[in-house]
Amino acid sequence: MRGDYQQLVDEISAALGAPATLEDRDFGLIAFGAHEGEDDEVMDPVRTRSILQRRSSAAVRAWFEAFGIARATAPLRIPPDPAAGVFRGRICLPVRHGGVVHGYVWLLDDGHLTDLELGGAGTPPDPRMAQAMETAARIGALLADETRAGHELAEVLRELLTSPVSGRAAAAAALRDALRDTLRFTPGTPLTLVAVLPWDTAGTDTAPLPSLPGLLAACPLPTGPAGDRDRPGPGTAALAGLVRLRQTGSPAPAHAAAEHLLRSPRAGGGPAAAGARGPRSAAGIGLATREPAELPASWRQALAAARAARAEPPLGPVAEWDAIGAYRLLTGLPDAAPDPAVGPLLAPAHAELARTAEAFLDCAGQAGRTAQWLGIHRQTLYYRLGRVEKLTGLDLDEGADRLLLHMALKAARL
Repeated sequence: MRGDYQQLVDEISAALGAPATLEDRDFGLIAFGAHEGEDDEVMDPVRTRSILQRRSSAAVRAWFEAFGIARATAPLRIPPDPAAGVFRGRICLPVRHGGVVHGYVWLLDDGHLTDLELGGAGTPPDPRMAQAMETAARIGALLADETRAGHELAEVLRELLTSPVSGRAAAAAALRDALRDTLRFTPGTPLTLVAVLPWDTAGTDTAPLPSLPGLLAACPLPTGPAGDRDRPGPGTAALAGLVRLRQTGSPAPAHAAAEHLLRSPRAGGGPAAAGARGPRSAAGIGLATREPAELPASWRQALAAARAARAEPPLGPVAEWDAIGAYRLLTGLPDAAPDPAVGPLLAPAHAELARTAEAFLDCAGQAGRTAQWLGIHRQTLYYRLGRVEKLTGLDLDEGADRLLLHMALKAARL
């Protein structure tokens, strides 16, 4: 289907003699027309960013939306705004179907398009523009079909990931059938799940499907602090993204989808959380499987990896489940109060001591390596570790005490 979009965008480019760019209604890139002229200015910063990063910036989006492009039924001219990074004007062709805008075709409003009659207010459009709008309507029909299929797949995916074990076989069969019917999906193709945590669900319980190869469906799911759907936290959710892989051991498409989703305005909990202090948003990737019935396990792994990436920044912002080490065990444990021995060390007043103890244990108890990592003198390290022992009553020369302290400190991050 992506090839269909490219062909239609090329038709618009040919009709108007200018390179066109197609974005979805969330300003995610779908297709763009090649520029074959000698005028390098056509690759202005906005178009370059859209092509290279597959998305326009928030400032660019706000500038364009201020002209009512989401409500427009005819082409619009939009002037430049250097403050928003828009250095050249645009012609926007709204891509609509069934009274709903599904995307936008963009053309740079350069010299030879300046006199192009867009139509409206009783004035007929230039025949070339009328042809371009007919093509835009065909794009709108394709996007509407894809959106409908995406929503249906998302609901089937949601059913599978939230079903009890007794209903999992039926839900897996339903997903397999839905993939085959809507995407001509080949059974046995490797799949995995991406989790983005947190995800803002304000005003909607669905998720727009970005225009990314391999991302088949996406749905937000409630999640508690330990990733337990039966104990949802207030207003918390994670996004589940179903990704098709080229082969089982190559998660590159999942990484691309996760990185793209993390750039969404909904990642991080939404506007209310934008100014709040706390863990950043992160994404996790579960193990690949060729069996839809195994996707719930992949989802738990993806969610665990996302939690680990939020707790341990060096692991993220995108972490694979098989690369999160001890967090594979810790994320599977129920939430519990800190161990009584370690509780005093977790008080805010002792944050530096806790950091020192964790660094010492991460370095396998090697004092020289720990002191170098923390940038302190070895004697300072010994002094802090002595205070840790007094606070906790643990003996850092004992393996069992070290294990308890290490796991308690990692669990506290979650």
